[in-house]
Amino acid sequence: MSSAGNLLYYLAAFALVLGVLIVVHELGHYAIARLCGVKVLRFSVGFGKTLLVRRYAETDWTICAFPLGGYVKMLDEREGEVAHEELGQAFNRQPVFKRILIVVAGPLANLALAVLIYWALFIQGVEELRPLLSAPAIGTAAAQAGVASGDLIRTVNGKSVATWQEARWEILQPALRHQQATLGVETHKAELIDRTVELNGINLDDPDGDLMQKIGLELYRPVLKPIIGKVAPDSPASRVGLRADDEFTSIDGTTIASWADVANAIRNSVGHVLKISLLRDGRALNVEVSAIEEVEKGHRIGRIGVMVKEDPNTRIEMMTFVRYPPAAALLKSVTQTWDTSIFSLKMIGRMLTGELSWRNLSGPVTIADYAGQSARMGATQYLKFLAMISISLGVLNLLPIPILDGGHLLYYLAEIIKGGPVSERVMEVGQQIGLTLLVLLMAFAFYNDINRLISS
Repeated sequence: MSSAGNLLYYLAAFALVLGVLIVVHELGHYAIARLCGVKVLRFSVGFGKTLLVRRYAETDWTICAFPLGGYVKMLDEREGEVAHEELGQAFNRQPVFKRILIVVAGPLANLALAVLIYWALFIQGVEELRPLLSAPAIGTAAAQAGVASGDLIRTVNGKSVATWQEARWEILQPALRHQQATLGVETHKAELIDRTVELNGINLDDPDGDLMQKIGLELYRPVLKPIIGKVAPDSPASRVGLRADDEFTSIDGTTIASWADVANAIRNSVGHVLKISLLRDGRALNVEVSAIEEVEKGHRIGRIGVMVKEDPNTRIEMMTFVRYPPAAALLKSVTQTWDTSIFSLKMIGRMLTGELSWRNLSGPVTIADYAGQSARMGATQYLKFLAMISISLGVLNLLPIPILDGGHLLYYLAEIIKGGPVSERVMEVGQQIGLTLLVLLMAFAFYNDINRLISS
């Protein structure tokens, strides 16, 4: 895929995520407003100039030009004159508990979407990497703890883990608290041993750094033969005649011993022609191919459109299939959504107190990059990404910042305490403060995105 095609692919993946999240969020507000008897005048995906409008059930359903957000406009005396016979359907005339339900419904809809996605994935079953470790780098915390090649993580601080992702998550929690993590591992000799990893010296302020790599915990990577398993159609490799079962012997005069050598040579080939020697049915062949340039995590890399030939035994060794019955899947999906929400709040708190760098804040450019990467990895990873961003959006909207849903909840809490609505002046000032904070937040997120692109 060309650089332009790659960009369009990433933008499409991002747009789909954004569209789903906005629609789900606003549908939460809309559905509860209707249940509470409030008339909804407009349901908008996006802001600015209206591109498309359809009227249904007394509501204008619109798509607007600027897609970063959306809103539900309800009948409200503060925003215009309301006919006498419709006063009972005005938002501002509703009891405070109904207004709270309507406002909180948007963020809760995003959290419910995450639960639903995780539940479906856990019921269907997902193939994940096993937490099988390679030898740690000398001097790392893992090396000092005695971690060895072939160790399989079974527990982290007493909690069972079955996948690499679960292990990462459980290790991240004590790492944030600068505590230690006790890994219950099964060695290659089938012995069960505890290895205590000290995490108090791990720097978490590098947003682009890999936490597990810093600790010294890296996945075991088997040596794969340099044999092509698949050639992408209309790729540089297909255009020069490369086929499945071709075996690389050298690239640019350097002997190839494994598929890792092939991958490294191709990734680092931006800007020059690769001279490849290979074996096909016992015959030696030489070809030249120019890699296409792509951007991955801000880095320029080369690709020619070849995939390694899989070894079934390696897949069995490296992967595990995780599936749960419906009830257990629902409990796990709720738990994962809750834990991720609390973790997000803790991260925000640490940034506010200065314990964690604001460089960890990501904007739409980084999110679009991750959307594209996850889409390329398949439907399962893309859905996981969608669930994670949905949780983030839900949590963000519940923050007590005027202009966000959480800010409105703050007003209603004040109304309950003082026994009457907050004054128009207070709400106006609050809106201005909230808008300023959001603009600053977005500016900082964009700055981080641009800085990552430039630095990489």
